[in-house]
Amino acid sequence: MTDNQPDIIDLLAQSSAELAAIRRQRPDAVHNTQLSFHALLETESSFTLAERYHIAAYVAQLNPVATAREFYADLSAEEEPSPRIAHARNFAQQLITAPALATQQQLQELEQHFSKDELVSLAQLIAFLAYQLRLIHGLRILGGHENNKKFAPLEPELPSVAATFVRHTLGWKPWITPLAAHEMTNEQRESLIKPERIHQPYFRLLARDPAALQARTLTDLDIFYNVDGGLTRAERELAATVTSRLNGCVYCTSVHAARTLDEAPEHTARIDALLADAHADLSDPRWNALSEAARAITVLNFDDSHVELLRTVGCDTAAIVDLINSAAFFNWANRLMLSLGEEQVPQKLR
Repeated sequence: MTDNQPDIIDLLAQSSAELAAIRRQRPDAVHNTQLSFHALLETESSFTLAERYHIAAYVAQLNPVATAREFYADLSAEEEPSPRIAHARNFAQQLITAPALATQQQLQELEQHFSKDELVSLAQLIAFLAYQLRLIHGLRILGGHENNKKFAPLEPELPSVAATFVRHTLGWKPWITPLAAHEMTNEQRESLIKPERIHQPYFRLLARDPAALQARTLTDLDIFYNVDGGLTRAERELAATVTSRLNGCVYCTSVHAARTLDEAPEHTARIDALLADAHADLSDPRWNALSEAARAITVLNFDDSHVELLRTVGCDTAAIVDLINSAAFFNWANRLMLSLGEEQVPQKLR
């Protein structure tokens, strides 16, 4: 990737210079979102660029952003699909429309066509696109571009038996064998960013694609921990919790409900209401506006009314960008957690 390459988000969102500058108040998020695009859509491997382009074009068709649909359609137009691409498309359909219904059996079937490393890259690609396309959509609306009303909201399908959402610690069990700590290369170890993550199977699994993991982690840290203006930490964690609850990710909901309350323990009753119902009235105008906007980003029907509502509760443009970043990012995180493994109740809580 060259330094003078156009930023893919600014390009497809058709961002004004002012909005692009506000995005750069989270410089690591901007830079590493671009690096994620490079790692997942510009880097050749046994999971070929042609295959990646076809998956991206397929996923883009499911979102309302015409610029993204055209961009990825053009990338894939001259590439012949491989015989195994149909299996990858089925996986993409699952992750985009019903991530909470993903199963271990699906991954086992995919392992007949993709290596473990390729499967991690495939899941990262689809999940990254879920983030990228929502980020573009939100920024386009914030920048004054018209919403495409031909697309129905993409409400995620959930299991018929309702899950129980909690705010205590859960475990997570991978469905693909993670790397063994002693076998990891220096590049894979460095991609963890935080050395202590070598003890977590989730991160050792994602380290099968180290470039994608490193860029994703640095994006995450800047979106949620750079406190230079914008939303408070609690409000960003609220957006993550709302998104995770709506997508049916029990593990992510538990983590970020707890983090919300670490920052704002006075909101315990509101978080408990959200755990019971993704559409709950949180009895606070600002939290309700943030929650409604996060849901709208997730189902891709964010529009001018959400921007206006956020402004009425005191959000400036930087805060709205934080909301878009936070909700969009957890459409990435949720899909990785839901497609590559499952939550587990710790032994002490059984």
